[in-house]
Amino acid sequence: MKERFDELSAQLEGELYLDDTMRILYATDASAYEEMPLAVAIPKSKNDLKKLIAFAAANHTSLIPRTAGTSLAGQVVGNGIVVDVSKNFTQIIELNKEEHWVRVQPGVIRDELNMFLKPYGLFFGPETSTANRAMMGGMVGNNSCGSNSIVYRSTREHLLEVDALLSDGTETTFKALNLDEFHNKCEGNNLEANIYKTVRSLLSNYDNQLEIRKEFPKKTVERRNTGYAIDILLDSAPFTVGGTDFNFCKIIAGSEGTLAFITEIKLNVVPLPPKETGLLCVHFNSIDESLRANLIALKYKPLASELIDHYILECTKDNIEQSKNRFFVKGDPAAILVIELTASTRDGIISLATECEIEMREAGLGYHFPLLFGEDTKKIWMLRKAGLGLLGNMPGDEKGVPVIEDTAVDVNDLPSYINDFHKILEKYNLHSVHYAHAGSGEIHLRPIINLKTVEGNHLFRIIAEEVAELVKKYKGSLSGEHGDGRLRGEFIKQMVGEKNYELFKTIKHAWDPNNIFNPNKIVDTPPMNTMLRYKPGQKTPAFKTIFRYYNQDVLQHAEQCNGSGDCRKTHLSGGTMCPSYMATKNEKDTTRARANILREFLTNSEKLNRFDHKEIYDVMDLCLSCKGCKSECPSNVDVAKLKAEFLQQYYDANGVPFRSKLIANFNKSAKLGAMVPGIYNFMVSNAATGKLIKRLAGFAEKRSMPTIHKISLEKWFRKRKKNTLATNQSPRKKIYLFCDEFTNYNDTEIGVKAILLLERLGYEVTIPKHEESGRAWLSKGLIRDAKVIANKNITLLSKLINEETPLIGIEPSAILTFRDEYIDLADDANYNAAKELAKNVFLIDEFIAKEIDNGNINSNLFTKEKRLVKLHGHCQQKALSSLTTSVKMLSFPENYSVEVIPSGCCGMAGSFGYEKEHYDLSMKIGELVLLPAVRSQSNETIIAAPGTSCRHQIKDGTGRKALHTIEVLYNALN
Repeated sequence: MKERFDELSAQLEGELYLDDTMRILYATDASAYEEMPLAVAIPKSKNDLKKLIAFAAANHTSLIPRTAGTSLAGQVVGNGIVVDVSKNFTQIIELNKEEHWVRVQPGVIRDELNMFLKPYGLFFGPETSTANRAMMGGMVGNNSCGSNSIVYRSTREHLLEVDALLSDGTETTFKALNLDEFHNKCEGNNLEANIYKTVRSLLSNYDNQLEIRKEFPKKTVERRNTGYAIDILLDSAPFTVGGTDFNFCKIIAGSEGTLAFITEIKLNVVPLPPKETGLLCVHFNSIDESLRANLIALKYKPLASELIDHYILECTKDNIEQSKNRFFVKGDPAAILVIELTASTRDGIISLATECEIEMREAGLGYHFPLLFGEDTKKIWMLRKAGLGLLGNMPGDEKGVPVIEDTAVDVNDLPSYINDFHKILEKYNLHSVHYAHAGSGEIHLRPIINLKTVEGNHLFRIIAEEVAELVKKYKGSLSGEHGDGRLRGEFIKQMVGEKNYELFKTIKHAWDPNNIFNPNKIVDTPPMNTMLRYKPGQKTPAFKTIFRYYNQDVLQHAEQCNGSGDCRKTHLSGGTMCPSYMATKNEKDTTRARANILREFLTNSEKLNRFDHKEIYDVMDLCLSCKGCKSECPSNVDVAKLKAEFLQQYYDANGVPFRSKLIANFNKSAKLGAMVPGIYNFMVSNAATGKLIKRLAGFAEKRSMPTIHKISLEKWFRKRKKNTLATNQSPRKKIYLFCDEFTNYNDTEIGVKAILLLERLGYEVTIPKHEESGRAWLSKGLIRDAKVIANKNITLLSKLINEETPLIGIEPSAILTFRDEYIDLADDANYNAAKELAKNVFLIDEFIAKEIDNGNINSNLFTKEKRLVKLHGHCQQKALSSLTTSVKMLSFPENYSVEVIPSGCCGMAGSFGYEKEHYDLSMKIGELVLLPAVRSQSNETIIAAPGTSCRHQIKDGTGRKALHTIEVLYNALN
């Protein structure tokens, strides 16, 4: 087989992978399933797809179409060739503004399509919670809906045409056909004609028509993805008098790639929604209350009515990003109903909300009714959309599992249906998460089950069986938007009856006689509790780790990733996570991939040291340790922490590379260089010697090297005879400045300006005795050494630092170790001291912003000159703190205007951008947003960046000098 794959690889323009690493990374999606594929293909062209189809037919294997891989029913998990079109099939081909349609390739991201459409006053309606990475091919395959389906319904209603490859490689277009065109399509003996003839024969049969109308969900259940949509085809003109034009797009939507391989999609687009909307966020003491109130809410014609339950709200508390978005929550509600209201004016929305509140209160429903507008609504939607990922945040092995999360019933039946569902839970002593689309009759239900146990595996199946019976009782749909896949396929016969199920099988065979396209999904699926990611009776191995993991171990931390793919958003969606993926668009470079590879080997390795695998090393390699995932991943998977832990354990088995030792020992090297700064700077800057040093160190020749200042900050501070406080002035407050190794040796001038500024503002500044920060050791994975440094600093500083005498830092990556890694590295005896110390450690921007808020700083000290400041935030500041304090500080001079550059990571990431094999990627990341944004600014614009690496990247990438934020404020002094 390998020889045949080698021949195929030589014929493809794109990529083909047979290695275990790539197969592991494509063995899962966002579902509970895992199965190793035969290979992974990343095609570049339609011609590649034809060759893959021919190969699959000739070699009796299958093709599994995949875009973002966020499916929840195992749709893209299988043992064939996974065909990932997310990287190369990403073009928006054509827009017709007058006729309101757009033509796209299947790898176009939903939100990015709408960014393209917005200037034309148009948008694509259906909006999934994964809209910033969900792709149109996947949305068609699953017939995705989303929160606004009350108004915009499903993808099916917007699908006009599909260009596809049939299972014999034939190119065709499926679109609306009148009766004559339909019957003409049935003529001939080719595969396409046979498909049309088969469906005509099946749906013209009167008995089949009766069976379909009898067994399929109620017409009022608009979310209906159970099996193939033959009930909707039945409403077309060939089979129903006065019916609509026949269009196979109706059945392709929701077919999960089992019928044909989509290459282009023509979509209906609609005028932008009203600009004036408001969110009425009603709090309830029970789920039942919220569902009865939902029926009242629907009278007011909302765009959406979305449920958030207490499990999700609880998970937001420990999530850095989402904890900021729960500002509107009062008390501890069992549920919140987010009702999106619209009117021509804000007063109109207030009037609607008031009427709705009165009606709910009269019915005894709800206890808090906040109405929110503008930026606040974005935060609430971010929290709601993070629901799926947040569920991975549940501690331990019990998780909210996707087993019956997609059921839909008539919205009027929803309260009774959920009450009956609760009786099933009570029978098995289970609890469940409830969230999402109350307004359209679909609540995502996730029973909390431990799938690592035999009992959990059994419950997984039992709950699925009993809920299927319940859905049938209410004539609902087992799948409302997430599809059948391998999770629900087993129950389709039960849902639509045996005769209709046989129709599905006949249709599948007509389209795909050799079972090439995504087999064992929808029909002929294996038992739903087989090939799960977690095996019954699976034990969690014991690991001796250096970092502290709370209520879990290192493996369980990796397992928090549930595959929701938040790390696959691009730079156009903003945020930091994940810079390497944003630049490469490779699944291997996602946060998800790093968690998956670690989980796989820590679970299944037979080595004594389960970390000792080059495969993990290779996937971790392009992690920049930016910490974006620590705050932006809803599941709180801190891959920077996992990478550092892995590297230490891996080096224990394989030794520490020379370059890693060199970088980790930066403080010692800089200290030596500071003895002869002139010689050091000449050596690293001279063309000949600099080139030699870079070559020996494994650094990129194109990268400039940092220089050592003529005097260290510590030395300058000791040499001072007096500070700038007036002799008759008492200091407002004593503060301790953490003299990090980067400011001490490379950025002394910044440290000097920081001290002079603080003294001018009335503060007594002292540099206490302390060790280096340990940041370089952490970044290279030498965390045993970092642990020693952390504990020394905790011991040295914990008795000095308190609320009255805080510790202030200049370099974000150094000072924030106190609030992050130090707590995880503290010895048991130092743990409480580390937590207390962290409470009084601040970035200098945070400290000054706080003092401004307290009225302790006089604006008259600063210039009235008008200046524009463009601010690039440090990744770790964005992850562990906020840029708002920097903006507040820089805006304090009354005529200073501050604009945040919407950049993620600069690409430098400490030593990453110096390393020869990482240099090109480093620059590519910088070119996504930051470097073009800097180049576009006039020379009068101040470029501010608090990170030393960020400033270096800006200098190398643009030739501009960026200033630390504290330099900007110092320079603004009168």
